[in-house]
Amino acid sequence: MDPLPIDESLPRLLSAFNASRNVVLAAPPGAGKTTRVPLELLRGAWLAGRKIIMLEPRKLAARRAAEYMAGLLQEEIGHTVGYRIRGDSRVSSSTRIEVVTEGVLTRMILDEPELQGVGMVIFDEFHERSIHADLGLALALDVQEHLRDDLRLLVMSATLDGVAVARVLGKTPVVESEGRSYPVDTRYLDQPYTGPVEEATARIVHRALRESEGDVLVFLPGHREIRRVERLLEEASLPGGVSLCTLHGDASPDVQLVALAPAAPGTRKVILSTSIAETSLTIEGVQAVVDAGFARGSRFDVRRGMSGLVTTRASVAAADQRRGRAGRERPGICYRLWTQEQQQGMQKFAIPEILAADLAPLALDLARWGAGSAEGLHFIDPPPAPHLSHARSLLHALGALDRRGGLTPHGISMSRLPVHPRLAHMIIRGKEIGLGSTASDVAALLEERDILIPGQRTDIDLASRVHGLHGGGDVDRGVRTRALAAARRLREYAGLEEKRADERRLGVLLALAYPDRIARRRGPSGNRYQMTNGTGAALPAWSLLAREEFLAIGDVDGVSTDAKVFLAAPLDRADILELFSEQLTVEDQVFWSDGHEAVVARRVQRLGALVLSEGTLRPQGDAVRVAMADGIRSMGLSALPWNKDALSIRERSEWLRHRSLIPQDWPDLSDAYLTATVSIWLAPHLDGITRRVQLQKLNLGTILRALFTRSQLKDLETLAPESLVVPTGSRVQLNYGAGGHPVLAVKLQEMFGQTETPTIARGQVKVLMHLLSPSRRPLAVTSDLRSFWSSTYPEVRKEMRGAYPKHIWPENPLTALPTRKTTKGK
Repeated sequence: MDPLPIDESLPRLLSAFNASRNVVLAAPPGAGKTTRVPLELLRGAWLAGRKIIMLEPRKLAARRAAEYMAGLLQEEIGHTVGYRIRGDSRVSSSTRIEVVTEGVLTRMILDEPELQGVGMVIFDEFHERSIHADLGLALALDVQEHLRDDLRLLVMSATLDGVAVARVLGKTPVVESEGRSYPVDTRYLDQPYTGPVEEATARIVHRALRESEGDVLVFLPGHREIRRVERLLEEASLPGGVSLCTLHGDASPDVQLVALAPAAPGTRKVILSTSIAETSLTIEGVQAVVDAGFARGSRFDVRRGMSGLVTTRASVAAADQRRGRAGRERPGICYRLWTQEQQQGMQKFAIPEILAADLAPLALDLARWGAGSAEGLHFIDPPPAPHLSHARSLLHALGALDRRGGLTPHGISMSRLPVHPRLAHMIIRGKEIGLGSTASDVAALLEERDILIPGQRTDIDLASRVHGLHGGGDVDRGVRTRALAAARRLREYAGLEEKRADERRLGVLLALAYPDRIARRRGPSGNRYQMTNGTGAALPAWSLLAREEFLAIGDVDGVSTDAKVFLAAPLDRADILELFSEQLTVEDQVFWSDGHEAVVARRVQRLGALVLSEGTLRPQGDAVRVAMADGIRSMGLSALPWNKDALSIRERSEWLRHRSLIPQDWPDLSDAYLTATVSIWLAPHLDGITRRVQLQKLNLGTILRALFTRSQLKDLETLAPESLVVPTGSRVQLNYGAGGHPVLAVKLQEMFGQTETPTIARGQVKVLMHLLSPSRRPLAVTSDLRSFWSSTYPEVRKEMRGAYPKHIWPENPLTALPTRKTTKGK
C-alpha cells in the first residue's frame, strides 16, 4: 500500500485504545483515516474477533470506502469488509468491518441494544454533524455506560474546532494526524457578481480551465444549479478534451463512478458537485476548485410544523474543506465566488443538523429507546426543546405515543419501518383500509427526488408521479428505479403484497401522513388554500388542482409566508369526516359581523384550523350581548343614539371631571373609557338587540344617568346646569363642548339690565357669553358683561341700528328692559 499521512499516527491510535475505551482522531481530508484506520484497528487484541461498525454520513462515501478497503485486502466486497446502506447491503458472516450510513446504525442499536458481536463503533467525518451521527453517538455512549463497558468508540473528524466531543466523551485521548496537502492559491472576486450564480459560476469555470491543467471541481448548492451550469457550459462549447460530470447523492452509481474515476490520458473533467465532495470522497486529478459559496439544507419551522430547503452562505469551515480539494495531489487553485470583504461576514461553522431539522424521527427513536426526553443521553448539542416538543405532539397525533410518552403498539409498528414516522403511519393505516401497497409507492416517491423530468412544467398532482412510477409518462429512470426498489422493501417490512396502485384515493393516503396539511380552498375559486395547521398554501397558478375544494398536501416549501405546494392530491369531504371523526370539533360561534352590521350566530365544524362546514343559528343568550358590545366597539360610539339629553349629560359630566370640581369616584364618560367598558355599562340594556339599526331603540340619556348615584346627579345639575335663566325669563341651553368655559349663546336684547356675567359651579366659573344679533349671529364674545356694555356696546349699537331698525337698541342698555321682541311687538 502507498504510504499515507495517517500511517504515522496509527501506532499512537492503537496505544490510545489500549488505555481508553474512547478516542478522538483529528485528521484533515486526504490523510487516509477513512480507509486505513479500520483495517489497522482489526489488529487490536481488545477487539477479540468482533466486528467494527463505521458510520459514514453519505451513502456514496460509505460504498466507496468499503470498496476501497476490500480492494486493499484484495478481496471481494462483502467478505472482510462490507457495507450496509438503506436499500443496499453487501455483508456476510465473515464481515469484520461494516460501513453503514443514514439511520442504519440507529436501527442496529435499537434492534440489538447490546450490539452483540460488535467491538467498536467508528463515527467518521463527525465534523459534518449529521443528526444520525449525533443520535448514534448518544445511543452508543448509553450502551457503553449501561450495557457494554467493553464497547470502544472512535470519533474521527477533519477538525476538532467547534466540536465539543471531549465534553461528551469525558477524559478522552486525542490523536492528531498531519494531512498531506500542497499549497493552494485562493482567488477572490474583486467585486460581488451580479446576475444568477449559475452564470457567474460558468464564467469562472472557463477561467479555471484556462489557468490550470488538471480537472476542475465545482461546488454548487444543489441539483437544480448543477443542471443549469451544465447547460450553460454545454452551450458555450468547452475546450476539446474536456468532459462534464455531475456528482450528487441522487446520481446513479454509474454516473458517480464516472465523476470519481481519473480522466483518461490527454483529457480533463469538469465535475459539478454538491457538498457531497467536501471531505468524504477522494477525487483524483483535481487541480482547481470553483466554489459558488453556498450550502443548501433543511430548516424546520417549529411554529408552522413544516420544513423548507434554505440556501445560505457556506460556512468558513466548509469553504476551507472545499479549498483543500485543490491541493490533494499537487499545488492548486481555488476560485471563490465572493470577495474578501464578504469572507469576513461568513459564519465560522455550519449549524448542526440536530438544531435545525424536523425531530419527529429522532423523537420516535428516543421513545423506542425508552428515553422520555433527551436529558438522560449525552448529546453534543441537545435537541431544541420546542422542536422536540413539537415532534412529540405530532407522534401523539399519529397515535404513536401514549399519554405518558411511551410507545403504543401502533408506535412500535411505526418504529420498525425505515421511513419518516408520518409515512410509517400512512403505510400501516393504509394497510388497514386496503391501500397498503399504494401507500408504499407513495412513501417511496416522497422519500425520493421528484420522479418527473426536471425543467418541465408539470402539475403538482401526486397521481402523475404514481402513474410514472408504474411506467407511464416521461420520468427520470434513475429515480424510478430507486423508488420501485424502496417501495418493494417497504412492502416487505410491512408484510404487504404488491397490488395495482389505486390512484383515486391518493388524497386519503397523503391526509393520513400529513393531517396538519389537509387544505381547503379560500373562496369559490383561486389557487390559495388554508391548511389545518393554520398556515396558508399556494398552488402554482397553472395547477389543475386549483379546481378542487379540498386537497391533501404532501410536499411543501415551508419557508415563505404562504407555503409553496410541490405535491398534493384531491380529497373528498366525506373521506375527511370518516378518517378524522375523533379529531373533529363542533363549535357554536356568536360574533359581530362588520359586513352585516349585525350579530351572527353559526355552528362550525372544524378539523384543526380548517372550517369544514358551517350553518346559521338564531342569536340568543349572553353571547349576543357580548357580541353586540364587540360590534359597538368596532363601529365606535357614534353608532349609539346620542340625542340632546345624552350629549348634555356626557358633556357636562366630562367638563366637571376635567375641572376636578367633583369627587374622585365621579363616572368617567370619556370615549376611551366608555368604549373599553361598553360590555359593562351598556350590555345589560342590549336584550333583543342584534343589529346596528336596533340601537336607535336605546334611551341613552337614561342609561347614562344610571351610572351616577343620586347625590352625583344632584351635583351634576347644581354644578353644571343644563341651562341658565336670562333676564327675559328665557331658559337658555349651555354648551359645555366648546372648550374650557361653557358657552351661553343668547340674543343681546335679552341681557339688557344685567351687569354681572352669569356663573356656574357655585359661582366658581364664569360662562363665556356669545351675544347674538336678532338673526342669531355672534355680535360679541365676552366673559365680562359689565365691560362689554361700557366699551363695546356703543359700537355694536351704531352698526346694528341700521341693520335691524325694528329692534330695540337703547343708548343705555343697563336701564333698558330686556326683551325677546321687536319694537312693533311691544
